Amino acid sequence: MSPMPFLKKMPILFLVVLSSFLFVFAAKKNPSESKRPVVSAGKSVTTESNSVLFSELHLSEAGMSQTVFNSALQGLKKLDSTGIITNDSIVTIIDFSQPSNKKRLYVLDLSSKQILFNTLVAHGRNSGKLLTNSFSNSLSSLKSSVGFYVTGETYMGDNGYSLRLDGLEKNINDNARARSIVMHGAPYVDQSSINALGFLGRSWGCPAIPESLHQAIINTIKDGTCLFIYSLDKNYQARSTLLNS
Repeated sequence: MSPMPFLKKMPILFLVVLSSFLFVFAAKKNPSESKRPVVSAGKSVTTESNSVLFSELHLSEAGMSQTVFNSALQGLKKLDSTGIITNDSIVTIIDFSQPSNKKRLYVLDLSSKQILFNTLVAHGRNSGKLLTNSFSNSLSSLKSSVGFYVTGETYMGDNGYSLRLDGLEKNINDNARARSIVMHGAPYVDQSSINALGFLGRSWGCPAIPESLHQAIINTIKDGTCLFIYSLDKNYQARSTLLNS
């Protein structure tokens, strides 16, 4: 039998083997391609589990519970899918399950996995003293409103540099702008108030923050970020479509 037919097939066999080798080499050279996080409805919130992100942010050490964090991310994802939130990397959580003598305001950068700010924040004077136990969406109630907000524009008002807030939950906090519920600095949001009263000074319903930090915090969260005020209030938890739908 002549060897010629086999020799004629050699170039074809060589090319097949070479192609297979190059394909495997290319796949091994870029293994990171298959490990990229899959982005969900939001640009920054990935498929990484909430518990892992909670741990990486060291929120337990800062006094926040996993339940509070999960609730914030649940609402953020839903709002993000609607386009209301224009910057989903930054989220502000105010944890009214904690007493006012604790640092219960958290500004988080979900992209870099950092706590940017963790400080004191006031609640409305008719919402309680040390603990919050009553909330309202009504004008002149002097109470805080819980739930999800989107941050708006800044302005100079009676309390200096301030930030408009728009409540996103109907009949829960959607009167925030009409009530002038804004974020601003206040002299009574200070450790000296806690030392004198046993609890933090109170606002007319605004989430007032320390004067030493208010400008930096406002500039970080303004113009389209999510702000969530958490409460153990069962009425809110039952009525919130963002937490239940």
